[in-house]
Amino acid sequence: MSKGLPYSMKDVDYDNAKFRHRSFFKVISQALLTSNMRRDCVRCSTGKFLLLLMIGGLACLMLIHTSPIHAASDGLTEGSIKEEKNVMGGGSRLGRLWRRAPRLPPRLSPDEENAINNSIWKSRQNSIKEAFIHAWSGYRNYAMGYDELMPLGQRGTDGLGGLGATAVDSLDTAMIMGLDQIVSEASTWIENNLPERINEKGQVNLFETTIRVLGGLLSAYHLSGGEHGIYSVTNNGTKPNVYLETAKNLADRLLSAFTSSPTPIPYSDVVLRDRSAHPAPDGLSSTSEVSTLQLEFNYLSTVSGDAKYGVEGMKVLEHLKSLPKVEGLVPIYISPHSGEFSGENIRLGSRGDSYYEYLIKVWLQQGPNRDSNLKYLHDMYEEAMKGVRHLLVRKSVPKGLVFVGELPYGSKGSFSPKMDHLVCFLPGTLALGATKGITKKKAMEENLLTFEDLENLKLAEDLAKTCVEMYFVTSTGLAPEIAYFNVEGASEGGPDGGNKSSEYLNDIIIKHADRHNLLRPETVESLFVLFRITEDPKYREWGWQIFEAFEKYTKVDSGGYTSLDDVTTIPPQRRDKMETFFIGETLKYLYLLFGDSTVIPLDKFVFNTEAHPFPITGTIKEE
Repeated sequence: MSKGLPYSMKDVDYDNAKFRHRSFFKVISQALLTSNMRRDCVRCSTGKFLLLLMIGGLACLMLIHTSPIHAASDGLTEGSIKEEKNVMGGGSRLGRLWRRAPRLPPRLSPDEENAINNSIWKSRQNSIKEAFIHAWSGYRNYAMGYDELMPLGQRGTDGLGGLGATAVDSLDTAMIMGLDQIVSEASTWIENNLPERINEKGQVNLFETTIRVLGGLLSAYHLSGGEHGIYSVTNNGTKPNVYLETAKNLADRLLSAFTSSPTPIPYSDVVLRDRSAHPAPDGLSSTSEVSTLQLEFNYLSTVSGDAKYGVEGMKVLEHLKSLPKVEGLVPIYISPHSGEFSGENIRLGSRGDSYYEYLIKVWLQQGPNRDSNLKYLHDMYEEAMKGVRHLLVRKSVPKGLVFVGELPYGSKGSFSPKMDHLVCFLPGTLALGATKGITKKKAMEENLLTFEDLENLKLAEDLAKTCVEMYFVTSTGLAPEIAYFNVEGASEGGPDGGNKSSEYLNDIIIKHADRHNLLRPETVESLFVLFRITEDPKYREWGWQIFEAFEKYTKVDSGGYTSLDDVTTIPPQRRDKMETFFIGETLKYLYLLFGDSTVIPLDKFVFNTEAHPFPITGTIKEE
């Protein structure tokens, strides 16, 4: 067929044939109906029957000549046409009239459909594993023993105190993925180098060291067969007791932040080698930092048999319980000298976020037989989430994205439609708090959800949608560090994300100073939790789109992945840093998102804010 013409010569012949047969039918019919034969035939029932039979035969003749048989028109191949001609007697017109209807594809059973879907998810999970291997190879080759990799410069950097943070932070990810070689490499470095580093290094941040290094050691202890091998995903690498002893040595030095402070609020910085601590230069600690230590210290007390770690950590939350709040919400700074909040800035982004996360997680950590003395944590969490819904949740215009804003000057000041990417931890936390880690379906069947739980679960799904749109609205498909939202009567105005096809292009504003992407995990963390709880595959699809964008724009050929300076332009300018949380959290949550829900189940494990899983008390039974 000539390019651009709508019909082939076969089509022309086919149309002509239809015209001829329709004309023939019309002429014969008119002749019959106007002849003397018609008058004679209709006088008897036999004549009527013969007349109907003749008209029916002519109709069949018309259908035979006009039935489409071209491969192009009904999708059949030349081979299938030949096969049909043989079956129906050499391809006669009568044969084609009586040919069988084309066979439909066989319908798959639910089990077969699930098998196909599982194969797709397994393939995607393997892609995440390959990304982790690539990220680790860059670190191992160019930065082993340093805190972080600079993948473009192919060297390491120490920004977290020089404790080899990436090696520790990523160890349990390698264990969960079953990457024995990487487990061996990381654990060997830890065993041979980390104890000496802890003894000799200087200043570290209490919060960052606790969640990344202490948390990583404790998770590795459990996953490598600690606690009498109750739950072991690997038998390779360092003996579990090495992780535990190293964790105790580190925690003993970190305790000085608590014991040096005149109040239950710890200082922000510790000097490891001389076991001393001091406040930050401005004298204040972050509310999120002092309240995001308890999962780690509680678990260390459980496995070491020494209560001192948990006691010091829980003093902080007991003290915070007594402080005045605004509908459960708290300012982002607190003074270790006075023990009081400082300022009025309320937000769930930086310096505020994980305070709310740990309220519910520390309560969940206690297990089914939770200490009634800790119910105050659940009460504080529920009050805070009511405050979030009342004071911080708004909808954007024109499309109505639900987001969480800020109150920079307290509840009596103006509302800011600003939302850090860090806030995207909240959908997962809300869902976890609603069902306590079991599926929504099971919770509904067992009538376990309160009205508050249902409201929180609905908000979780709405916010997850907003978080992924922060990705999809940009040219690269990767989220900025901070986004602003247009709201009724107070539009921020400003540049968009660059993806002109996005439905929410006019809802989300990305200012020039906020366009960077640090490979953060919060959105994929929430997608993982929401998929586990709702079992809705859309969360997997969203996670896959985000991963593909990471692959396309942040992967460095020589090894590792890099942060970006501007997600709204293509190609994006690259920043040359791979944060430890990319392989400690982001890739771990993506891997678990595409895997079996029985691996690190949410009703038996609680993840610290750096994605290190700890077993929930009383849920892991010794085999």
